[in-house]
Amino acid sequence: MIGGPSEYPELWAVLESLHCGESLSGTVTAIERFGVFVALDDGPGHPIFPGVGFISCAELSWRRFEAASDVVQVGQRVSCEFLQFDTWNLEARLSLKAMQPDPFQAFADSTAVGQKLQGQVTKLVPFGVFVQVADGIKGLVHLRELAWTLVEDPSDVVHVGDKIAVVVTEIDRQRRTLSLSRRKGSSRHQ
Repeated sequence: MIGGPSEYPELWAVLESLHCGESLSGTVTAIERFGVFVALDDGPGHPIFPGVGFISCAELSWRRFEAASDVVQVGQRVSCEFLQFDTWNLEARLSLKAMQPDPFQAFADSTAVGQKLQGQVTKLVPFGVFVQVADGIKGLVHLRELAWTLVEDPSDVVHVGDKIAVVVTEIDRQRRTLSLSRRKGSSRHQ
């Protein structure tokens, strides 16, 4: 633990006054492999870290990325949602993605089970293929849904980069997963 309320009273007072869901602004001061430090506009500096605010990589973006620097840059102004007061590190845990609409939920709002979509095969796995059907939205076509006949290896039917027609068979909003089929008119409920 870095220090208690008696050691850094001003910092503790500011962090304890924050409420979950509150919007905070600041400037990105450092990018590490595990997340991003943010100097908050209001409040004191941090005694050790380059900012009182911290955004873990999981809270940077809804989209996949290789490095935090693909999402933000040092010196960039950000608005984040306050998640919690990390009393061990004396920092405000923040979320940048909470300030942006979830692309999966937006996709789910505009897409229905049974809907036909066009997509591009992005990855072959032993149990099926992943198909990108919208920007940042991928779904799984299970091996049994790739063709009307039994398929043992997905590469017997499709290859990475192929554009294929698929049908939405399930949208799981909670798990943020999308199931697809290549078998036109197929339904798991038939």
